Amino acid sequence: MEAIEKLRKELRAGLYSYLVLLILEREGELHGYGIRKKLEELTNGRLVPSEGTLYDLLKSLKKYKLIEDRLVLVGKKPRRYYKLTTQGKEVLEELKEEVREIIKILEVVV
Repeated sequence: MEAIEKLRKELRAGLYSYLVLLILEREGELHGYGIRKKLEELTNGRLVPSEGTLYDLLKSLKKYKLIEDRLVLVGKKPRRYYKLTTQGKEVLEELKEEVREIIKILEVVV
């Protein structure tokens, strides 16, 4: 089922971005592993990207200036923490409205 895998991947890619922005809005600042753990908690482990996918997603969100990062030394190990930018907060508010509309449509169609 090549088509289903492709469609599932595309659907999840957008959803992961949205969920990461929501998590950063709620939590403030988190490192990548913390974001992944929150995704596990919120979705009961059903919707968790691979580490590679998550870090690619974080790079993409950073490229679009929706999040910013900073390095923090934890012990002797550097950790990269992410947080929403002002632009990220504005985009997230627009996305929330879009998601509400999608949910309304899905409730009718499904």
